[in-house]
Amino acid sequence: MAEKLAPETRHSFVHNGQKVFEWDQTLEELNIYITLPENVPKKLFYCKIESKRLEVGIKGNPPYLNHDLMSPVKTDCSFWTLEDDILHVTLQKRDKGQTWSSPIMGQGQLDPYASDLEQKRLMLQRFQEENPGFDFSQAQFSGNCPDPRTFMGGIGST
Repeated sequence: MAEKLAPETRHSFVHNGQKVFEWDQTLEELNIYITLPENVPKKLFYCKIESKRLEVGIKGNPPYLNHDLMSPVKTDCSFWTLEDDILHVTLQKRDKGQTWSSPIMGQGQLDPYASDLEQKRLMLQRFQEENPGFDFSQAQFSGNCPDPRTFMGGIGST
């Protein structure tokens, strides 16, 4: 049942008509997917994850990304992998349940409608996590959705 509440699509961050990366989020994680350029040896790629900053690039070149993150992350639980032609960065949110409108500060914010949909999906994911015997995949909110991080006393952090 919980898989029904997983992100169905990724959000795209496009700059000057070019896709920079795609991303999605769960209650606990934010994932960034960067398509790697062809003909560059995989061992030349690097990723530096700091509590409030992300840097990604090819060794010996200026960074491809070097930005402040929207919110702090747990660096000891965050990591990156190379998957075929994708560099996948998994950032563990410091504040479980927080809805991020973008991975990076001041860039590619979701529009209000998409942000509201994302918050509703995370709220349902929280309900599913707290009540594993129930199926919330078809549940809907009428009106404003509460913040999944603070609703009814907040969410437990692991």
